[in-house]
Amino acid sequence: MEQNSKQTEKRNLLPFHIIKAASEGDAQAIQAVLKHYEGYIVKLSTRKMYDEFGQTHYCVDETLRRRLETKLIAKTLVFRPVPYKDIRA
Repeated sequence: MEQNSKQTEKRNLLPFHIIKAASEGDAQAIQAVLKHYEGYIVKLSTRKMYDEFGQTHYCVDETLRRRLETKLIAKTLVFRPVPYKDIRA
């Protein structure tokens, strides 16, 4: 059971080389990061709206969505990965 959980977790992670390339400003890598977090950003930016008849509608607040994407890009660009040290050597 625990192994299955770790495998699922591992599949949902961004590869390190994409994160590193995005932090160095590679446009394709940044797009990959945005694509990876697209569902989460949409979920965070979904708002409940009411029409003139009182009906509830859920829609994506595009302004908030763009702000979240911009913030993610900014934080990605200032991210500095820690070099890996093999402690077994």
